[in-house]
Amino acid sequence: MLTTHPFDDDKLREECGVFGVANGEDAAALVALGLHALQHRGQEAAGITSFDDGDFHSHRAMGHVAGNFDSGEIMDRLKGVYALGHVRYSTSGETALRNVQPLYAELSTGGFSIAHNGNISNAEKLRRDLVRDGSIFQSTSDTETIIHLVATSQYRTLLDRFIDALKKVEGAYSLICMTKQGMIACRDPLGIRPLIIGKLGDAYIFASETVALDVVGAEYLRSVEPGELVVVSGGELRSHHPFVKQQPRPCIFEHVYFSRPDSIVDGSSVYSVRKAIGAELAAENAVDADLVIPVPDSGTPAAIGYAQAANLPFELGIIRSHYVGRTFIQPGDGVRHLGVKLKHNANRHLVDGKRIVLIDDSIVRGTTSSKIVEMMRDAGAAEVHMRIASPPTMHSCFYGVDTPAREKLLAAQRSIEQMREYIQADSLSFLSIEGLYRALGVASRDEEQPQYCDACFTGCYPTRLTDLEERDDPDQFALLAERIEKANVE
Repeated sequence: MLTTHPFDDDKLREECGVFGVANGEDAAALVALGLHALQHRGQEAAGITSFDDGDFHSHRAMGHVAGNFDSGEIMDRLKGVYALGHVRYSTSGETALRNVQPLYAELSTGGFSIAHNGNISNAEKLRRDLVRDGSIFQSTSDTETIIHLVATSQYRTLLDRFIDALKKVEGAYSLICMTKQGMIACRDPLGIRPLIIGKLGDAYIFASETVALDVVGAEYLRSVEPGELVVVSGGELRSHHPFVKQQPRPCIFEHVYFSRPDSIVDGSSVYSVRKAIGAELAAENAVDADLVIPVPDSGTPAAIGYAQAANLPFELGIIRSHYVGRTFIQPGDGVRHLGVKLKHNANRHLVDGKRIVLIDDSIVRGTTSSKIVEMMRDAGAAEVHMRIASPPTMHSCFYGVDTPAREKLLAAQRSIEQMREYIQADSLSFLSIEGLYRALGVASRDEEQPQYCDACFTGCYPTRLTDLEERDDPDQFALLAERIEKANVE
């Protein structure tokens, strides 16, 4: 089998998407629509759980939202005015139905369903301790660790048990939980993963991105604050702040690639930020050229900003097909390379004889860029200059993004000149980390406590990485742990 998106293994994978409706008519139908809008965040599996008259109802399946939730029979079973859903791309745990969320468990306090976007960086250690003490896990997902921590907590109320569980967790999480009492939405103390609140009539809605609110016609209220727990019960919303306040570190890559361009993240239009990124890229890395061409679709807003700032024509020199399935039967090695043109094809008449600037959001392994450059040269481009709308991706992410191991990241193994040679471009330049911060409206990056989580670019991780420390040489992370502890005290 050959993927018809030949570059699927050369992008940082979207994390996951969560969507919840509390106290709304046809809650599950609203969730299904919201998950459609969040499909870009996870394309392996989808699930919805609803609550009605004391009973929980669930449907989980591999594949996309469309096809899994377009059956009237399935939706009729998902009754209730409370529902939550999840689209998944696995960053922790195998790709299997048992890991598809929302996860559900019967606790001493009653049913408990949870959907999670993020990654628990001490899940392996917590899991070992829980299993040693008698917990029996049904999945390999790090999310199930939270369920067992809640189940084994000695606090009396469910909310206190939930808070107790989260205080033992390291890493990144945006969570939506559903119980017989109502719905809880929360965000980790650093706010690494996004989560927002909306309103539709009497219903409160929680989602990973504002675009999901747009799809269901809901009003955007605000973001869930870092470290905040929002409880909806009996139609009322209450806010709790049980964690020590810290300097927020939202994921900077939401602005570069993950979020849809029509979303609002941390109060900023993603589309406007990406255009500003392109303008900064043009200011830092100008080149004589005839055309600016985006690598579709993620490079488009940045390419528009670059073209406007550089006073160059913006053109669609690569045409993407939107009507190709994900795989086809591979008849032989001789046609493997032709799979590239099923998804992307050069606009030969436009490109031939031109000096072009190609704009993409990132370089991970480098296979995307090398194939695209080759495609442009085959179409007759006189010069191919690659410009990347982010700094070099030199470090793995441990907060909910499926990043290749560091030895597979091209920028971690080669200099920029060596990368240029590898992709066979005439020139290659990246946006600086300071340029990225300027595009976000931040005058300069705080070296001691950066305003965003930019660890994939800088290696400056905002939390301990307990599981990684135990798997690898502990000395490698001693200074990291010391710096994090010092920053949290300050």
